[in-house]
Amino acid sequence: MSKIKVGVLRGGPSLEYDVSLKTGSTVLSSLSPEIYEPVDVFIDRSGEWYVKGYPLAPEQVARRVDVIFNALHGTYGEDGEIQRLLDNLNVPYTGSHAIASALAMHKLRAKEAFKSFGLNIAPHTVFDTLKNTTEDLLEIFRTFPNPSVVKPMMSGSSLGVSVARTYPELVEAVENATQYSPKVLIEARISGKEATCGVIENFRVDELYSLPPVEIIPPKEKFFFDYDSKYGTNTEERCPGRFSAKEIQDIKEVARRAHRAVGASQYSRTDCIVTSRGVFVLEINTLPGLTQTSLIPKALEAVGIPMTHFIHHVISNAINRI
Repeated sequence: MSKIKVGVLRGGPSLEYDVSLKTGSTVLSSLSPEIYEPVDVFIDRSGEWYVKGYPLAPEQVARRVDVIFNALHGTYGEDGEIQRLLDNLNVPYTGSHAIASALAMHKLRAKEAFKSFGLNIAPHTVFDTLKNTTEDLLEIFRTFPNPSVVKPMMSGSSLGVSVARTYPELVEAVENATQYSPKVLIEARISGKEATCGVIENFRVDELYSLPPVEIIPPKEKFFFDYDSKYGTNTEERCPGRFSAKEIQDIKEVARRAHRAVGASQYSRTDCIVTSRGVFVLEINTLPGLTQTSLIPKALEAVGIPMTHFIHHVISNAINRI
């Protein structure tokens, strides 16, 4: 029987290029050689596709593979753009489809979806640099709970995210966030234990299987799990985390409902804050990192799921859903 040719997309034009290269490397090394023939599809920062060093159009790549494993992150790869392209090429691919990807990537629309599914979300407002003024920002500071967390409307890996406790910090945080998106989400900072929880569809007899929640403990000098904390070495990540049985149950349920709220497919990872008032959902990642330091691999290891098994499951689901 011939092997299944898997095109692994990695790199790409987003600011998460380096993380995507590492996720793609994990996927390539986790493809069982008895079943799969890997095709390393490198996408450079300008969006050009390459196979074995030769530039190829996406339609040429699609004709050479049986399925695409999408190891991209951020804009282009995670926001629905690449998904629309792959749909037009009629090639099966891993991860969520275009609409769910775009919804999950848009922080405000995702929050609205979470709320419609009965999930707790932080109070929030939007600052649009194309419409709002410094007077508007000052009014937000005067009337909005402090400290606040300032985020670009469209980004991943906590890029451009910062905490503001004073008005000068809020101005600086907005300026930082607008490097990534003209619209900025400002939300009240929720105090509690930070957690993340992955889910996998149709796995271990469950329609939506929840992995054990990971507790995230950023360095003391950090107020939240920012980009440096995520990919540095000073953050403590405990799996299983220090949660009560009730908290674990609640976190898992939040992850499942967040997955359904945005219409995600195959697998996702939801970030949340655990408080005495319940679990507050922050955001959902439809293509969470699979690097050696990423959180999904830690949770998989905690329940004895080899990465090769997970990758095989995801690819099989991608092929069967066409």
